[in-house]
Amino acid sequence: MDQSFKLRYPALFIALSVSLSGHALAEQGDEAEMEVITISGKGLISYVSASASKTDMPIIETPSSISVLTEKRITDLGAENVQDAIGYVAGVYNGPYGVDTRGDWAQIRGVSPLQYQDGLQMMFGNYNNVRTNPYMLQQIEILKGPSSVLYGQGSTGGIINMVTKRPEAEQQGEIWAQVGNYDRKQLAGDVTGSLNDDESVQYRLTGLYRDSETQTDYVDNNSYFIAPAITWYATDTTKLTLLANLQKNESGSSTQFFPHEGTILPAPNGQISSSRFVSEPGWDQYDTEQKSVTLLLEQELNDYLSLHWTSRYVDSKATYRTMFAWPPKFQDDGRSILRNVSMSDSSAQALTSDLRLQAEFDTGSVEHNLTFGIDYQDVDTDTDRLYIPGAGGLLDLYDPKYGLNLASLPTGADIPDTPGESNNQLGIYLQDSIKFGNFIVSGALRHDRVESRTTKDGKQDQSATTGRLGLMYSFDSGIAPYVSYAQSFQPIYGSNQVGTPFKPQEGEQYELGIKYQPSGSEHLFTAAIFDITDKNRKQSAGPDLTLQLGEVQIQGLELEAQLEWDEIDVYASYAYTDSEKHTNKVGEVDAKLAAMPEHMLSTWVTYRPQSFWHGFKAGLGFRYVGETSDGSVDVFMPDGTQLHNALNTEAYHLFDMMLGYEFSDFDLSLNIDNLADETVITSCLARGDCFYGQRRTITANVRYKF
Repeated sequence: MDQSFKLRYPALFIALSVSLSGHALAEQGDEAEMEVITISGKGLISYVSASASKTDMPIIETPSSISVLTEKRITDLGAENVQDAIGYVAGVYNGPYGVDTRGDWAQIRGVSPLQYQDGLQMMFGNYNNVRTNPYMLQQIEILKGPSSVLYGQGSTGGIINMVTKRPEAEQQGEIWAQVGNYDRKQLAGDVTGSLNDDESVQYRLTGLYRDSETQTDYVDNNSYFIAPAITWYATDTTKLTLLANLQKNESGSSTQFFPHEGTILPAPNGQISSSRFVSEPGWDQYDTEQKSVTLLLEQELNDYLSLHWTSRYVDSKATYRTMFAWPPKFQDDGRSILRNVSMSDSSAQALTSDLRLQAEFDTGSVEHNLTFGIDYQDVDTDTDRLYIPGAGGLLDLYDPKYGLNLASLPTGADIPDTPGESNNQLGIYLQDSIKFGNFIVSGALRHDRVESRTTKDGKQDQSATTGRLGLMYSFDSGIAPYVSYAQSFQPIYGSNQVGTPFKPQEGEQYELGIKYQPSGSEHLFTAAIFDITDKNRKQSAGPDLTLQLGEVQIQGLELEAQLEWDEIDVYASYAYTDSEKHTNKVGEVDAKLAAMPEHMLSTWVTYRPQSFWHGFKAGLGFRYVGETSDGSVDVFMPDGTQLHNALNTEAYHLFDMMLGYEFSDFDLSLNIDNLADETVITSCLARGDCFYGQRRTITANVRYKF
């Protein structure tokens, strides 16, 4: 596309909106109204999402890529965490760094997404936040591509927005008991209803307790949370909801950063066990705790104007103790690694708020859904860290002996106290979704200003103006092709070693897609091709210098189908992602992005017979993950000598299964992930480490609904 298009973009948005309005006023015509269904009959397919526009817009009328996982879908998949839940979504590689008890990692279109909860950013900094439990969620929305226009800080790949459960008027509840391999025991409950006769005050209480080990020796995955919520309809036009959450996770680091030799490459003593533990039992830990309160206000001002305010305060902290070999390689004996000690005490306090005014009105035959908003973040993070190379001593990865130097290890008192960091962001945005006839035009503009304060770098200011423009045409048959352009903005705080402040990471995307919701059915088809440019990536220019030299070009294709009949439903997806780095760093020139497969294919099929054995259900899933690059290319010297050899992980496929039976008020189910217990390597990085994927995981569930 012409480069000047980007320069004319803001003016183009305004001019196009005005011209379309005038055209529709001049030409009166019949408009085909599509029946809007919020959710499918079985509760598996959502046709509405708030993530793409911050308003409840039908997905079929949204000119951008978005996938929504309902609570029912998450339950069918037997997802133990958010990372598990998103494994069948087109363009999403879940768990690129293997099984990790510390968080939910993913790559969307080759880029790590930011995590949001109820429309507000939830994760700040690294390893100082609690991992969200999917049982507290009613929906997971994956918005693909740049999303800075409405959300401010966002990666080029997209965001994951987790929508928490809300109070409901009808009295209902459930108790859920679960057991599984790795000595997993879990008990959870969820109850909701009204507190008074006129249903103006509603409540919900969700909680969970888990005691479990993991596939990594000596690493637990214990957790509990309690999430009370209350909704008050103060008047016919005022709705106030208060969500609270108290959560604590006690775990360790299941990620072991194994060397290439013994994982992807042969080693003198064979393959390293996927359950091997590198750190020290009783000392290793990753314990997190979080308290949060979220306020949601919905106020109807008149027939066409409404006010929406979401605000949250969250206080989280983490205690992290671990060991790993760095660089990840064997000693001369081909068996042992030299362990480095890494310790940190981290905390984060964040006040986030989003206030928006929404207007729905017509100008002649043109329908407008206009949103004006202001959002704000005030975040304080503090990480005290201690890193001691070699302090963990040697460990034989084939015959480990633990506790040999436990008494000499540092304690929390040895971690130096370092100043924290304070970041503030203020964003102003304007969006309009215009419908006239069968056309839909969606455009938005946003300006952000970010201020960061650190002891080392002092005060730093960054700002950006981003935009988005999409055009869609909805045929009466339910087919809706679209084209869109979007930008992203993500501040990078601090400076390099010579004092040059970092620029914000910026990106842009062109997307061409089509959506199809056949009339009279509950099916939903989406397809998209995209071209992303991600700019200002940090690149190491040597041991003592970091520069912003990196740029990545990413192109891809995504296909997704959600089909629902009386007895069978299908969730199928395919994604092709091609990337290329543009940098002057030796070994990375024109390399592909690390830990992102070129091809991914997945299908989940559920069968619920109606004519016989009513209540029986069975699900079968297939996931294919293609090769992943280590992020480098082969490097040769002028004389032909090979200086560096790039590595690719092998493609793999996995099967998942669900069997269940529902009768009376009971729901019994058995879920098995990685049915054949395949040992797979999800990715290897050029820095020298590889990651094992999830081994066979079995859970048996009993749910009692009342």
